[in-house]
Amino acid sequence: MTRAALPGRRRAPGDPSPARVAASYAILVAWAIIVLFPLYWVVVTSVKLPVTVNTGPFYIPFVDFQPSLHAWRYILNDVRNDTFRPYWNTIVVATTSTVIALILGSMAAYALVRFKFAPKTGLVTLFLGCLAGAVAAFAYGVSWQLASAAALAIYVLLAVAVRKRLTRTLGNGDIAFWMISQRMMPPVVVILPIYVMFQQVGLLDTYTALVLTYVAGNLPIVVWLMRDYFQGVPVELEECAAIDGASRLRTFWTIVLPLAAPGLVATFLFVLVFAWNEYLIALFLSSSKVQTMPLVVAAQSGTRGTEWWYMSVVIMLMIGPVIAMAIASERYISRGLLVGAVKG
Repeated sequence: MTRAALPGRRRAPGDPSPARVAASYAILVAWAIIVLFPLYWVVVTSVKLPVTVNTGPFYIPFVDFQPSLHAWRYILNDVRNDTFRPYWNTIVVATTSTVIALILGSMAAYALVRFKFAPKTGLVTLFLGCLAGAVAAFAYGVSWQLASAAALAIYVLLAVAVRKRLTRTLGNGDIAFWMISQRMMPPVVVILPIYVMFQQVGLLDTYTALVLTYVAGNLPIVVWLMRDYFQGVPVELEECAAIDGASRLRTFWTIVLPLAAPGLVATFLFVLVFAWNEYLIALFLSSSKVQTMPLVVAAQSGTRGTEWWYMSVVIMLMIGPVIAMAIASERYISRGLLVGAVKG
């Protein structure tokens, strides 16, 4: 309730008029209905009989139609093996990759905030050139172990020979921008090389392939978000811990991370949603063993295009855990999303 809506209080010059407040609430209610109606429609459709869906539309249970758990029984009992295995795969892959990305990305973001890096541009270019050479050799039939070892040896020899002549360096901002630029690249650009790489090492249709790819894809998001949050943590607290004898690693785990809990929760949910809903990478790197739920939803929409009651149940099972975690962590998310919104 705004100050202007308090009973018995005279409206101040800066307060909005009652008509303006009413219009604002009307717009917010209308927008909430627009946003929530698709979710309501999925929930209602999941408790409809096929004949109710085909002869509808019906909107209100017990008024327009009689609810039924027919679709839920079919998904949870009749085809539970086809549902719960991809569901479990999605939980394992999304959760594992998100936790790993959050740990590695938080440490990288903290390093970019508290340490000054100045890698030489020439050495970075040399490393990328050797890496490209190793990939080319691997494509022409050389084993990946031999190609990697040869590229590393060449890089070390050339780096030792030319490093003193190189003067131009990169800054922390350049590193952070380079990392987030990797996320801007469409996944379809790199999916075929990734597929060939995991095929050659025998990791197709495994948790390892999906987890590693998801970690690599979501790591820039974690670094970018947590970097902004760590910049708001007072450095004086870390200096006091250093005076008391705490190491940099202990300070990070016992002081910085607890203070950054809202940012960690918000970032965790963001990355989890990306991994939970990912389709293209799972389509190429998995088949029967580690198939995830987005593939099941796509398959059902292709083969059962008119059976919306079954698809609604699958969609509810897929979005339910994420919505529940978002509601439970709402306090942390709201604080984490405000990072960087106000500059002192």
